[in-house]
Amino acid sequence: MILQTKSPIAEIPMPPVAIGIALFSFFCFSLLDASAKWLVVGGQAVFFVVWVRFAIQALFLLLFFKGWENPKLWKMERPVLQVCRGLLLPAMTCFNFLALQYLQLAETISVLLASPIVVAVLAGPMLGEWAGPRRWVAIFVGFIGVLIVVRPGTDVFSWPVLLIIGSMLCNSFYLVLTRKLASVETPESLIFYSCFFGVLIFAPLGIPEAQMPQQMSDWFAFALAGMAGMVGHMGLIKASKLADAAKVTPFIYTQIIWMTLLGFLIFGDLPDGWTVLGMMVVAGSGLYLWYREHKLRKRA
Repeated sequence: MILQTKSPIAEIPMPPVAIGIALFSFFCFSLLDASAKWLVVGGQAVFFVVWVRFAIQALFLLLFFKGWENPKLWKMERPVLQVCRGLLLPAMTCFNFLALQYLQLAETISVLLASPIVVAVLAGPMLGEWAGPRRWVAIFVGFIGVLIVVRPGTDVFSWPVLLIIGSMLCNSFYLVLTRKLASVETPESLIFYSCFFGVLIFAPLGIPEAQMPQQMSDWFAFALAGMAGMVGHMGLIKASKLADAAKVTPFIYTQIIWMTLLGFLIFGDLPDGWTVLGMMVVAGSGLYLWYREHKLRKRA
């Protein structure tokens, strides 16, 4: 008797165009941080830079989605969680821009890329997605990577490190709430409200501190900060439509390359050996967590 076994379903490879869009999107996020650092180091008020970043994106989204006639942009099924999520991205951005006044681009991204590791911890109590033993080992290794970068108890550790850790934690909760709301809220509202609340919160804080840019480079940096964030988010939406979102996620670690390169070319910064080692540990841990999640989803 011949036993027939169930043949595995061939996995559809990620289209090259989706790969290109994902790579470009994370490059845009790196440009956003580099532009913000240029502005705040040059004397622009952090709150004003944050407000401009969200105002440009919110205005474009209103025009792109025709917000005056598109109810999907304003619809809320879970208003409390939508508001909480809408507050987290502006908070994450503010902490990040404040830290960029003092830290290298490579240092900030090394800590921010620990967000997927924290998400794996939060996914248990908040989403019911409990990590197994292997993923807990990866989480532990990832936190060791962060400790290598920030090195508490040494001269390298300073109070701005607490700002970037705060930014990373805000981003982690933002990602968890995004996953929780993705099945009940429209994509248009998810991307719009995070900008909308940023505009509302930072208008009274940032506009009174506004300074007219004195150089063309500052005008360019303001425009780039707003456009890069917008294009990056829109690109991720497009890439996730062309391919499974889980396949897009690993490309986030290309920001390590972009941020290090931009930090050197624009600001003359080079990370030290310990920071590079910490980057590699954090990235390796995050990629393993993605791999384990990917394998578990395939089994399911």
